[in-house]
Amino acid sequence: MCTEGRGGYVGPVMNVGVLGARGRVGRLVCEAVEAAADLDLVDAEDPSAAVVVDFTRHDVVMGNLRRCIERGVHVVVGTSGFDRARLDEVASWLADRPGQGVVIAPSFALGAVLMMEFAARAARYYPSAEIVEMHHAQKLDAPSGTALRTADLVRDPRVHSVRANGLLAHQEVLFGGDGERLTLRHDSIDRSSFIPGVLLAIRAIPARPGLTVGLGRLI
Repeated sequence: MCTEGRGGYVGPVMNVGVLGARGRVGRLVCEAVEAAADLDLVDAEDPSAAVVVDFTRHDVVMGNLRRCIERGVHVVVGTSGFDRARLDEVASWLADRPGQGVVIAPSFALGAVLMMEFAARAARYYPSAEIVEMHHAQKLDAPSGTALRTADLVRDPRVHSVRANGLLAHQEVLFGGDGERLTLRHDSIDRSSFIPGVLLAIRAIPARPGLTVGLGRLI
């Protein structure tokens, strides 16, 4: 159905709810959805919501996901703390729901996604690798989801975690070879760096049934 959106836009408008809307990233997501001509911000429990974005906490996200899936709502998840067991559980919830999608992304920063892809390619050529991830002191999980995802793509790396005030989200992947070193680094210096990736996932998810891990397949 086509409706008139902001700025005279005429086309399909998707209703989007945000869980964790009062958080630092959640507030930015709400602002971005409200500013987008093709999206409309609604309450996360509103029956009209086609997509719900979750930036909440490790201890509540699985319950949120289960409820959204039972309601038939697509979900974009930026909450951290997803290991293989949790991913497998979400996939099992989606198994009998064709057409419904969930995107769980270790990072929504497009540069971080590209860094992981570059690291996967470089890993074929270097015998050793180290991952150093650095985040703000309030981040609860260590290693980060981005570091764990990168480790899945790189052969036998060692992962180091740093938590300190003055940091936001940073990662280096260091490869060593005979007489040389290759360093890949990404820095998010503001949470606004996550928003383009969140909007990308919101717009893509209706055509991505099942579980999608990471933004790599969407860009």
